[in-house]
Amino acid sequence: MTLHSATLAIDEEVRARRQAGQDVLHLGFGEAGLPIPTGLSQTLTDAHQRNGYGPVAGSPQARTAAAGWFTRRGLPTEPDQILLAPGSKPLLFALLAALDGDVVLPRPSWVSYAAQATVLGRRTIWVPTPREAGGIPDPEHLATALRQGVERGARPRALILTIPDNPTGTVAPAEQVRAVCALAETHGLTVISDEIYAELCHRGTAPSPAHYLPERTVVSTGLSKSLALGGWRIGYLRTPPGVWGRRLHQELIGVASEIWSSLAAPMQSVAAHALDEPPEIRAHLTASRHLHARIATALHARLTTAGAHCRPPQAGFYLYPDFAPQREALLAQDIHTSAELATHLLHHHGIAALPGSAFGDPDTTLTLRLATSLLYGTTPQDRRSALAADEPERLPWIAAALDRFSTELDMLTRGRAGRAA
Repeated sequence: MTLHSATLAIDEEVRARRQAGQDVLHLGFGEAGLPIPTGLSQTLTDAHQRNGYGPVAGSPQARTAAAGWFTRRGLPTEPDQILLAPGSKPLLFALLAALDGDVVLPRPSWVSYAAQATVLGRRTIWVPTPREAGGIPDPEHLATALRQGVERGARPRALILTIPDNPTGTVAPAEQVRAVCALAETHGLTVISDEIYAELCHRGTAPSPAHYLPERTVVSTGLSKSLALGGWRIGYLRTPPGVWGRRLHQELIGVASEIWSSLAAPMQSVAAHALDEPPEIRAHLTASRHLHARIATALHARLTTAGAHCRPPQAGFYLYPDFAPQREALLAQDIHTSAELATHLLHHHGIAALPGSAFGDPDTTLTLRLATSLLYGTTPQDRRSALAADEPERLPWIAAALDRFSTELDMLTRGRAGRAA
């Protein structure tokens, strides 16, 4: 395991290359790439003198707003079920620390799940995802993996699901979520449902496991993806109702009190305002969904034209192409693994992407995760224009990036050197 997150590492490398004068098409980092929603800057300004510590779980105002947010989405929630933190990453780490057991993960899955389990000394039990969508394990394979894991001495306690999914940009169907939750209940697993992309479904909504396993599902989310506030670090989770959920909530507060103390007070004001969902926040979300869907769909068309297999995008701003159909052409360029493919794209074609091996795929696969959200522009004005456009893919800077991507893919599959060579 690398101790440096693969997503953060690629972003730092791209920044360094750009500072050195290289022209890099950045598809490697999952930042939402949009301007701050209207009203939130003023909220932060108004709260800037709040420099005292607050309750570990969060201010009453922020927890009440988060509880209302969940309740409006069909999950009746009380403020004492909410815990806020500086991002969703520490919340996930605190959960794994509190649950004291091995971790079951869909393959592929977000880079930090397995890394956090390793830091805590836990085993990871990988289970393949169905062809239709990522983020949940295949139910039949899950049953087999749990049985075999126990036979080998593992103690599976937590099952992490990602709905919608990072890295594939897909939404698991409700019947598969229900089947996986039934298996989790049979095997005494706690479901950790990472729903940080749930507000960015291109159409419809994502099925939360909390509807199917209400007393054993913890829902984790935040504002970094839906409202493009990654640098503001606002995460929050909902523990389940009932005796076990209340006990887990107290354990999480204990972990939080020793690690981050509390979410920064000004950010709690931002969270309270955003989670009350005033009209400008709802309008920002509607525009974001439209933009993400248009650009992800445009890039997906270019991938399939180049011969890659790729699930159609359904949420967020990710694609997960598999270049197995081009394996022969890639082998001729001494590309055997996803890591070699990602390195070749960066060094010879000026395209930054993450290899599927960073998400748990075997090294020999030729999968990549691509993030489309940093194509929206390099200035606040460009990003605002992209957010407001009916056909953002036609904006000059986005169209140029898409055309460049197609050209470089064509060169890659034909074994020709790209512009970065």
